[in-house]
Amino acid sequence: MSILFGAATYYCLKFANKLLVMADSLETTLDVLDDTYGRISVVLAIPLFTDNDEVKKVIADIDRCRVAVLETARILTTIDESADGVDSDEEI
Repeated sequence: MSILFGAATYYCLKFANKLLVMADSLETTLDVLDDTYGRISVVLAIPLFTDNDEVKKVIADIDRCRVAVLETARILTTIDESADGVDSDEEI
């Protein structure tokens, strides 16, 4: 019986350690996404003084990337909040 308890304890601690490492990685990733979103938003705020279609397409792609970064950060934050037991759909 004590061997089973020892094995269960070992795997619980191993899983808890992996969760802590993942939480730290998630926080770091959210910080990087926040910085990237800010830089992309600054670049997109600069007026475009060219009628070149290729340049306009690149600007549109950058804007789509900015939206994707924001959506990814929102999803990761939602995952982080639900792991903490907070339901983001509940009204306070």
